[in-house]
Amino acid sequence: MTSAPKLLFADPKGKVMEHPYLLATLRSGEELVPPQDKPIPLPSAGRLVHLPGRLPVGQDPRTGELELVREINVGGKTFTPNAVGALLPPGYTRTFLPGEVKGNGPVLPQWAYTAAAWGKDGPVAWAIHTDRRSHWDPERYSTPDMKALVDKHLARFPDNRVLKQLKTCAMLYRCFTSQNTFYVRDEAAIPASVMCNARCVGCISDQPAGGPPASHERMDDGPTAEEMGAIGLFHLENAPGRTMVSFGQGCEGEPLTRWKQIAESIRYMRARTDKGSININTNASLTSGLEALLDAGLDAVRVSLNAASKGLYEAYYKPVKYGWEDVEASIALARERGAYLALNLLLFPGVTDREGEVKALERLVKKYKVDQVQTRSLAIDPLQYLDAARDVGAGGEPVGIRELLQRLKAARPGLIIGNFARGLEERENAAGR
Repeated sequence: MTSAPKLLFADPKGKVMEHPYLLATLRSGEELVPPQDKPIPLPSAGRLVHLPGRLPVGQDPRTGELELVREINVGGKTFTPNAVGALLPPGYTRTFLPGEVKGNGPVLPQWAYTAAAWGKDGPVAWAIHTDRRSHWDPERYSTPDMKALVDKHLARFPDNRVLKQLKTCAMLYRCFTSQNTFYVRDEAAIPASVMCNARCVGCISDQPAGGPPASHERMDDGPTAEEMGAIGLFHLENAPGRTMVSFGQGCEGEPLTRWKQIAESIRYMRARTDKGSININTNASLTSGLEALLDAGLDAVRVSLNAASKGLYEAYYKPVKYGWEDVEASIALARERGAYLALNLLLFPGVTDREGEVKALERLVKKYKVDQVQTRSLAIDPLQYLDAARDVGAGGEPVGIRELLQRLKAARPGLIIGNFARGLEERENAAGR
């Protein structure tokens, strides 16, 4: 047991250190558990972060007992330590949360905190490498020529409100999908909406007073159909290879609230080119709006959800004038119309993998022949999500994220588990994973 990874903690300035003897612990939902399910070396693009106001919990290797670390002495100085977690690059899915409890601290910023520790050869994290395709490699983004590319694209489309928003997203938030618009490659973003009909607990663009700071700032004026269509058309006609434009980004509300304008923009694009794919990232709340988009030429639908059970879904999304039944109706419609159907599954260890939740997801992917599950480690303060998820949804003990993904693949032969959208040619060749 002494060879297990050591507990990490941080001093008040954020300096990360290895505990002299305690082993790391993990969080699965409400439970703190000893280290299990072999971790991986922290990816080169990953990083360790401290969790302010959260106390680390370790395991005594001699007794096996869990130990809350309220204070520690380093170099003659005694202080209250902060817990430490990892942030993972795209392509990885966490399996456990950091082993910590709340001390005197704020609601944590919106990141997907992953259990981390110090292994024999350096830092490790509890995660699965779920998508090995390299086109979302962080080294390909935020390159020195980014500003020049932004200025060049803005010169092509002066006063276009889509590009004005994407400039902020690309330069300030370093959003990869936004940057793709300026790199003219792969999946490009077309933000469309300033409004939303959900009040998600972990919304990254709108938070109530007392919540964590929102990670993004929404547009204050929705673009016209022609503005969206012009940006999308340029991308579809000029981006090489894996080419896609996507409505529905983290910096906006729900795109289906502007389905009329989006439908018009799709018709604008498709009247001028048949290249590439047109996708929407959506909460799937407005089935009639989605139908209008499919009529206009939408060919891919990515539905964001945290659960396939009504109770847990609605506890997190807090839908306004729609419910889980509408989401499922939209999923059924997308399948009926032959669109590429993906789920943007917001994963949270110890909740998403409860036995009852797993069964509900198995039913969903099987019934509607879902093409892909894109795993997304939910970016939220873990304790904030646990407050929302407590005593709602389908119950049961957690089976583990690894088993959840295996069971989904077994429930739907041919199902792709990954993190990134598939282009047209990749959809036709399921081996291109």
